[in-house]
Amino acid sequence: MIDKTVGSPAEAVACIGDGAVVMIGGFGEAGSPIELIHALIDRGARDLTAINNNTGNGEVGLAALIGNGQVRKMICSYPRSSHSKLFPELYRAGRIELELVPQGTLAERIRAAGAGIPAFYTPAAVGTPLAEGKEVRELDGRPYLLERWLKADFALVRCEVADRLGNLVYNKTARNFGPIMCMAAETTIVQARRVVEPGAIDPEHVVTPGIFVDRVVEVPEPLHESELIAAGARYP
Repeated sequence: MIDKTVGSPAEAVACIGDGAVVMIGGFGEAGSPIELIHALIDRGARDLTAINNNTGNGEVGLAALIGNGQVRKMICSYPRSSHSKLFPELYRAGRIELELVPQGTLAERIRAAGAGIPAFYTPAAVGTPLAEGKEVRELDGRPYLLERWLKADFALVRCEVADRLGNLVYNKTARNFGPIMCMAAETTIVQARRVVEPGAIDPEHVVTPGIFVDRVVEVPEPLHESELIAAGARYP
């Protein structure tokens, strides 16, 4: 049995280098692995492609990674949200690329990669600018777009409880995107509010099996994006 725990977020992300494709879990603030993202900022890896549901908020977490000039391209569904300002500024200035993907398609492209499915057909985005350059096929009298899987070099994920073998349990909507990202990345790095011994988690409660996880770091009191924004915090 492999003990996958490491001592700090910095140690956990030490393997991420320039040019990496990085999936970042969570659903807005819920499940955002802020400590891992901040450790990645400290590491200084640049020219990254980041995959997330949005582009972050305020000047912390993913938004801070973008604002620090470390992200070359963003793949997401919601490039603007209630407190997003850094990405819109950089995008208007032509300093960051954007691949806009409908939310359901984004989730399915990630899930397909984890399941070993190179591509699939979907009716989403047919007849819109997002369909430009993509194969369209008619099935049962309806047009569908061919969408490719979406893989990553790394996934940064936050969970509620992990054991030392990497089995994960999430907290409610913090589960969104995390499980499929764990499966779609070559290396999955997880921050857990609590790390327990093997056998302490009921097998029926495990959402992500340890086979899909490579590194686990315990962060007992994780930061919350909304609280940081309300306090006017910024990183670094």
